[in-house]
Amino acid sequence: MEFLQTRRVFVAILALGLFTMAARSVTDPDVWWHLRTGELIIQTHSVFHTDPYSFTRFGQPWVDHEWLSQVFIFSLYRLAGWGGLIVGFGAVIAAAFLVAFSRCPGRPYVAGVITLLGAFASAPSWGVRPQMLTLLLASVLLLILERSFERPKLLWWTPALMLFWVNVHAGYALGIALMALFFVGDALDVAFGFKGAPATATRFRTLGLAILVCWAVVPLNPYGVMMYAYPLQTIRSRAMQGYIGEWFSPDFHQSMYLPTLAMILATVALAALSPRRLRPRDILLLSVATYAALRSVRHIPIYALIAIPILSTMVLAWLHDSPIAKRIKSKQSSLTPAKALLNAVLMVGFLVFLGMRVRYVAHRQAESEAKEFPAAALSYIATHRTTAPVLNHYNWGGYFIWKLYPEYRVYIDGRADLYGDAFMDEMATTYYLKGDSWRRPFERWGIRTVLLPPDAPLVIALRALPDWETMYSDHQAVVLTKKAR
Repeated sequence: MEFLQTRRVFVAILALGLFTMAARSVTDPDVWWHLRTGELIIQTHSVFHTDPYSFTRFGQPWVDHEWLSQVFIFSLYRLAGWGGLIVGFGAVIAAAFLVAFSRCPGRPYVAGVITLLGAFASAPSWGVRPQMLTLLLASVLLLILERSFERPKLLWWTPALMLFWVNVHAGYALGIALMALFFVGDALDVAFGFKGAPATATRFRTLGLAILVCWAVVPLNPYGVMMYAYPLQTIRSRAMQGYIGEWFSPDFHQSMYLPTLAMILATVALAALSPRRLRPRDILLLSVATYAALRSVRHIPIYALIAIPILSTMVLAWLHDSPIAKRIKSKQSSLTPAKALLNAVLMVGFLVFLGMRVRYVAHRQAESEAKEFPAAALSYIATHRTTAPVLNHYNWGGYFIWKLYPEYRVYIDGRADLYGDAFMDEMATTYYLKGDSWRRPFERWGIRTVLLPPDAPLVIALRALPDWETMYSDHQAVVLTKKAR
């Protein structure tokens, strides 16, 4: 009967709730070329070093920093289909936030509420994507760094973690940055005489050496030392910051970003009201994470992982002497048969709901795919053997690769790092008919077919020209071809 204690049932329901939130249709625009790449890596037993997918960058150097994630994604798909991807990545996301929950002090109820707030703040970035593996690895690393105060030897697990991480995703750089922030933050704790600062000479030395070893293992990947520069090149990309939505700052006029705003405001308010003074290390971590979250939607989940335990600690300190806290602190009543039965019913109810949710989402995958991507238009191109080269929409490039490669190559897809700032600018100029240079891709690449949304400015312009004709059209996509002379 112990497993039916209210606290344990609460934690189990929290885990099931997080998993239910994370179980969603597979609609990320990049998942398709991740699937195709994972398939080809498994078939050929080798990774790509040059681009195979596009006619605009074919044969040029390509750092596929997510190669191991792609093997994982395709393996899940081959083993269990869309349901496998939904369950697998739902578990990855839920595990990341459960680890954050485990870092919170006190009884689980306050920590559970704060963890859910962090999950809601992060949810817009969730999906079947390699970044979710980075989220889990970052969560595990934060746990190791915090537990290493009492057990410094835990830090020697970080090089193995980093070796795996650098082959999964270029987010490994986040891991090294977090380790460096802890090193500086611990030094600030000591320098400012923070009471109870657990930093010792042994831990400082161990953490410093661990950072060096983690930095040294980075080249142990198929692309060697190029992985040192790759994260910096991504961050510095002006086009990625300017054209890709997840790199934009959160728009707090949109309701999906209100949990992030609530979390930031609550943290600021409690920092002023809570009797517990924030340690310098926590201030440093929160400041950097908050700046990153406000600069880019992509960084909100990492902010949540850092903020959840700190915010939970401040809430508990603020509630310490309040009547609410006294009720929370009161001794737990004995587990009566009636309470055990109620807890069992709650658990079974959540398990049934979770099963129904996963089944429903997996069953609707085809519908979600057709809603988000031009399935019918690509079917028309494949069936009628439309003349290449094809100029396609940026968000549809990955789907194009999954459905039509190798018979067709794409104009562009989600690998913005491969195409570069100049090409992204040219794409935007053409799509939006900016100036007189919008025709340049047609002249340079000999474009014969266009696959774009019906309201795209370029589509409206081409439809007005006598040498272009509409071959296929629906509410989602238009296929235009250039007439043969």
